[in-house]
Amino acid sequence: MLTVLLRGHFGPYCGRCVKKSVAVAHKRDLHVWLRTQTSANTAVLRNIVSKTQTHRQILALQPRNVYQICNFSALRIARPILRAPSSPYKVIVFSQRDMSVIGRLAGGFGRFLRVRYLILTGAVGGGVAVNKKIDSWKEYFPDLDWMKEYIPESEALSQLASSIRNFAKHTMETNEQMSWLKTKLSDNKKAVVDWLSQHSPPDLGSTLVEDANVSTTTAVFGEAKATGAEYSSDSTDKKRLERVQGEMMEVQLRYQKEIERLEKDNRELRKQLLLREQKSGKKRVMKKSLIDMYSEVLDDLNVYDSSYNTQDNLPRVVVVGDQSSGKTSVLEMIAQARIFPRGSGEMMTRSPVKVTLSEGPFHVAKFKDSNREFDLTKESDLAALRREVELRMKASVQKGQTVSNECISMSVAGPGLQRMVLVDLPGIISTVTTGMAPDTKDSIKGMCKSHMENPNSIILCIQDGSLDAERSNVTELVSQMDPQGKRTIFVLTKVDLAESSLYNPDRIKSILEGRLFPMQALGYFAVVTGRGNTNDSIASIKDYEDRFFRNSRLFKDGVLKPTQMTTQNLSMAVSDIFWKMVKETVEQQADAFKATRFNLETEWKNTFPRIRELDRTELFEKARGEILDEVINLSQVTPKQWENIFYKKLWEKNATHVLENIYLPAAQAENSGTFNTAVDIKLKGWADVQLPKRCVEVGWETLHEEFQKLVGRDQDKKHHDDIFNQLKSAVIEGSKERHKWDEKAEQSLRVIQVNILEDRSVSDKRHWDSAIKFMEDTLKEKLKQSEDSLRKLTGPSTTEQWMYWQRQSQDNKDRSAAKSELEKLFHTDPQHKSHLSGDELTTARKNLQSYSIDVSNDFIRETWYHVFRLNFFKKALYQAQQCKKGFYYYQRGFSESGLECHDVVLFWRLLRMLEVTSNSLRQQVVNNEARRLERIIKDTLEDLGEDKERLEKLLTGRRVLLAEELKKVRQIQDRLEEFIQALNKEK
Repeated sequence: MLTVLLRGHFGPYCGRCVKKSVAVAHKRDLHVWLRTQTSANTAVLRNIVSKTQTHRQILALQPRNVYQICNFSALRIARPILRAPSSPYKVIVFSQRDMSVIGRLAGGFGRFLRVRYLILTGAVGGGVAVNKKIDSWKEYFPDLDWMKEYIPESEALSQLASSIRNFAKHTMETNEQMSWLKTKLSDNKKAVVDWLSQHSPPDLGSTLVEDANVSTTTAVFGEAKATGAEYSSDSTDKKRLERVQGEMMEVQLRYQKEIERLEKDNRELRKQLLLREQKSGKKRVMKKSLIDMYSEVLDDLNVYDSSYNTQDNLPRVVVVGDQSSGKTSVLEMIAQARIFPRGSGEMMTRSPVKVTLSEGPFHVAKFKDSNREFDLTKESDLAALRREVELRMKASVQKGQTVSNECISMSVAGPGLQRMVLVDLPGIISTVTTGMAPDTKDSIKGMCKSHMENPNSIILCIQDGSLDAERSNVTELVSQMDPQGKRTIFVLTKVDLAESSLYNPDRIKSILEGRLFPMQALGYFAVVTGRGNTNDSIASIKDYEDRFFRNSRLFKDGVLKPTQMTTQNLSMAVSDIFWKMVKETVEQQADAFKATRFNLETEWKNTFPRIRELDRTELFEKARGEILDEVINLSQVTPKQWENIFYKKLWEKNATHVLENIYLPAAQAENSGTFNTAVDIKLKGWADVQLPKRCVEVGWETLHEEFQKLVGRDQDKKHHDDIFNQLKSAVIEGSKERHKWDEKAEQSLRVIQVNILEDRSVSDKRHWDSAIKFMEDTLKEKLKQSEDSLRKLTGPSTTEQWMYWQRQSQDNKDRSAAKSELEKLFHTDPQHKSHLSGDELTTARKNLQSYSIDVSNDFIRETWYHVFRLNFFKKALYQAQQCKKGFYYYQRGFSESGLECHDVVLFWRLLRMLEVTSNSLRQQVVNNEARRLERIIKDTLEDLGEDKERLEKLLTGRRVLLAEELKKVRQIQDRLEEFIQALNKEK
């Protein structure tokens, strides 16, 4: 028996319904308990449990028919056991409270379903937005309503075809006399089809319409409306074909004019878009175009790899051809401007010219290394541009050469220009003429080969159509570089001249089909780039080209195809091939430079592990900063230091002149008056002529020596970087060459020095003592110099010979003997003059001969020069020591003392002059010359920074070269990655 317990408010039929439903589900007898009061739940459960066993299982029936087993004891309910019951059980259906939870869940689910309204609303709004966007896009599509005149609607075509079929069927059924038409058409069908396939241009084509009983051939040509009268049986096939060709030409011309109109409208729209920001006043940094980014990569590669090695395999359009074949004119037609110098029959292109074509609002040209823009719509700017190109070509050619490998880079922007990079090369010549270098022919061929060897370069092969094909040089060279013709475009120029002088049209046809020359190409084009007048504009040449091809007999005869004519089609085809090759190869080049960068960085880490990577420019800036810092450090030298340095340098510069030409001659005077007179005369002449100039020289030398000491004071340190030594030396030498002392300084010094030297008064004892000290220091130094000089002449003394194992030479022995003989003269005459008389020379030489020493008079005079000065400086030094206490007698005029201290007064005048001059030079340096030197050093550094060749010599070595290469490779890789990223975005 299954017991069911129900709690809640029930009607009279609830128990029957529950019992029936549970019985059907479990196929057992039921006993239903209905309880309407929730407070009696526990008593009912206790009653049910007491009637059964102690532990009995009761089945609780929940919504969704989920079974839950509950274990009951006497008064306790355990946690549910999630498994099916195996023993007799009772069922308890949960109360209204549990059912309310289910209701709340169902209500929440219903509210969740309201999301459908949001989805529906979003779908409607999105559809409206998409419809508006499509309407806005339609504004940018060209107006094609004109095509409705040539292309009927589909319903009209269907009705026309149905009526024709009905008419043909009705006619064939009712009138058997029309059978002759079927027979005639069947007989002539094959001939007409063959003729049309040979003479009709493939762009226009023909359509063959066949019915079950009638076969007819209809040529579709836009507006061509063939009437029955026009194609009557009396007309000949030749007239019909001529009329069809005329209609074909008219349709082609209309199509071409419509294309030109659309292109013009497109250019105007692009120009308005590019000028919108200027009109609105908004300032925004414009992004570089793809072609500009690609051109910058090629410029960097041209600097990094000027020889076009295998590392540079990026695509570029290489324009090659024989001399005067019209290759430069083709490039000008593509650029839509006369930008190159031109001549009649002479070589004009002497170096490669890289032209980057891009689209812009204005038609302008600009060189890579210049900010000047040439307006290509003005003839004056065009003439200036051509002159500039010619000057750059001549400047790039070295002395004794005719052509140059240096590439001239320029960019041309304008509305409607096709984006690409072209390189115009010198024309290939057959003979070296007078005035050319002997290797000109081989140089041009080598230059063309080096550009065409790039496996990704596009070769634009220019052939003169007015000349015999057997005279071509370029085709053989191109066939060697690109045998398969996978990257070659053949261009036949001067087709107008070729047509006027050509008797066999099949020859041009064989050229444009690639059957005449031993080369293959991606495409063949025929163009007209002028009428022989160099003053014609691009617009007039283009009009002439259109008129020629419109009336060309070659086109009418089917030799020329519409897609092979005009420079416009050529430009579009070259641009498409160029960008296709760029997209296919640029990522490979980026990977190659990434590997090169990794190798260079590894080499740097292993070779220079503790040094920062600085290229030549960064090293120069670092050295520049250090040099300018040392210039500033000149201001930190104290005035006292400047005066001491000038004092020392001034006396070193003038001491020899003062002692030899002033003091020594004046000291030979017999009395003080003569001494003072001689000193005054000589000091006056010295101060007027030599002294100011030498003082200025001392100031200039001292200033540069101090600057050089500051610059080179770190050279002896352990971590000194010697890579800047040559550069710093060059800056020092350059500043010395440029720096000139102020001219007024010499005149002011002359006035000061003359006044100081004329003053012979010593004001106090302190000045007297300083003069004596200056005199003693000077005489001691000169005495030591004289002793050293005489010792070198006489050799080591007897003591030195014994102690240091030295020996005298024969000349030393003769000098010693002459010295001893000459010193005897001072014993007889202590006040001997500075010159030897003739008798004294003879006596000294004969006395030496008595000792078997035969010397000349010059030998004796030279020895006497040193002996006399040694003796003179000893006496003068003794006199200075005696005059230390002579200031009192100096004030009295030395009348009673017998002292002769006039030399002290002389040295006081010299000392005073040195002090005043040092002070004056110090003022000139601090106030003027140091600043002038700073400006000169800055100018020297700027000149060195601009002189790249000299800078390469001053900053050199593996460290610099490796850093330079690493910088270039990184720059190229970064530009390539930037270009690839922009290219992918455009895709």
